[in-house]
Amino acid sequence: MEIKIKDEYIELNKLLKLSGIAESGGLAKTMIEAGEVKVDNEVELRKRCKLRPGQKVEAAGQTVTIA
Repeated sequence: MEIKIKDEYIELNKLLKLSGIAESGGLAKTMIEAGEVKVDNEVELRKRCKLRPGQKVEAAGQTVTIA
């Protein structure tokens, strides 16, 4: 799946909610804290990690590319 952003970046927790991987912001934060989310193949524990075009996020068996 590809998500296009209008701004310079999107925060990781907001991306998980926007993409539908997490049903709520609270669930997104829980997934990140539990180490269930990877950014560019590395586990990411920062909820507000800034993602920019070209980066890839993996969680819950889904992959999202930022465009």
